[in-house]
This record gives sequence, C-alpha cells and structure tokens, in this order.
Amino acid sequence: MSAASGKPEGKWGDLRLRILSALVLAAVGIVEVWLGGLWFHAFVALIAGVMTWELTRMLGPESDPLPIAMGCLSGVALFVASSFLPGQAIFAVLVAPAIVGATQLKKDRLIYGAYTAALLLACYGLIVLRDQRGIEWILWLVLVVIATDVAGYFVGRIVGGPKFWPKVSPKKTWSGTIGGWVAAAMVGAAFGAMPLVIISIIASFFSQMGDAAESAIKRHTGVKDSSNLIPGHGGFLDRFDGMMGAALFVLLVGTFIGLPAGH
Repeated sequence: MSAASGKPEGKWGDLRLRILSALVLAAVGIVEVWLGGLWFHAFVALIAGVMTWELTRMLGPESDPLPIAMGCLSGVALFVASSFLPGQAIFAVLVAPAIVGATQLKKDRLIYGAYTAALLLACYGLIVLRDQRGIEWILWLVLVVIATDVAGYFVGRIVGGPKFWPKVSPKKTWSGTIGGWVAAAMVGAAFGAMPLVIISIIASFFSQMGDAAESAIKRHTGVKDSSNLIPGHGGFLDRFDGMMGAALFVLLVGTFIGLPAGH
C-alpha cells in the first residue's frame, strides 16, 4: 500500500481508537453512576487521584515519586472525606493534599495548590450531587458539559469571528462560546424551569473556564496532553477539565444558595 493510500487508514484507525476509548469510558461511567453509593465514591476518587497524578507530573519532575504519592493521597482523601467524615472536617481534608503537594514543588506552587484544591472540591461536588439529587442530576450536568463542547465546536467552526481568549485557547471563538451557552440553556429547559436554565448557562461558562484553565497549564508547561492514559484522547484531565469546572460551580451553588427543583 502506498503512503498516500495509507494516510486515510491511519486517520480512520485513530478515529476508531478514539470512539472505542470513549465507549469504554462511557460504559464504566454509566455503571458507576447507576450503582451510586461507595462504588461511585471510589470511582470518582480514583479519577481524582489519576488527575492529581497528571497535574503533578506536568508541574513537577516526572521521574520523582511525588506524582504517584500525591495521586494516592488525593484519591484516599476524597474517598474518606466523602464517605466517612462529618461536614465540618471535609473541606480541611480535601484541601490538605493541595497544601502538601505545593510545599514539595520547587516552582508553580500557587498554580498547583489552587488547581488541586479546585479539582478535589469539584470531584466532591459530583459525589454530593449523586448522593443527594440522584442520577437525573448527574445526567443533567453531563449533558450541559457535552452540549457546551459540541455546540461550541460546531458554532465556532461555522460562524467563526473574534477569538474568546487567544493567549490561552487560540481556536476558541466568541461565537462558539455563546453557542455553548445557548445549548446548555436548552438542556436546562429540558430538565427544569427558568432557574435551572440560568444555572445551566453559568455551569456552561464554568465548564469553559475549566477547559481554559487546563489549557493554560499545558501551555505554561509546554505539554500537549496531560498524559496518554486514554488511547486517542490524552489524559483524564484533558477529558474532564470542563466537567471539573461545572461541578465546582454546582457545589458552590448547592452549598451557599441551593439548587432548584427539576421536573
């Protein structure tokens, strides 16, 4: 086979790999969300540990034992805090890995501490949402993030226009950003009344900020992907950065204001 005829096959092979990886992740995620309880706690804690490992590798030495240590510490802290601790102790336990890891780095301590704390709080928010509101609300949040990404991509490609944040995400446009908000509003309308529509739009914005924050860290450290753990997709941070931003917002709303009722 010639080189010219081999190129499409390589592209299609990569597409098949991406689809297969996405299907496996989706299947595992659906099962864990359906199971709920400690199974879901452990699942989210595992992902949080992996994402902390990825972040520590990006901001610190890859060969050092610190990334593995921080990944384990973060995962255990989240599982213990979400499963066994009283409310007043949860925040301290979730923030502790961020402080410990930041003190061990030679540079970028503030970036590491802030991002790790936000990551663990966001993951805790997912657990609380599943425990207190059930499967429907997890589905709502997942669809808000997916709608934001998909609409943002296609509207941005079709309409184009001024860049949203060129120094951080050169490909993202204002048209795509607003398109994501509109799509998220439609998801909110399908699940509830006007208050949930507004929350969906703001959650969409936080999802975009989560994506931008991880993109900024990757540009700062000069890496393309947070890891290569997900074939065809990169790392877990690359796939769940938007979800972390949206989940953090939902946790804040649920804690200080209260989430509205759905259908």
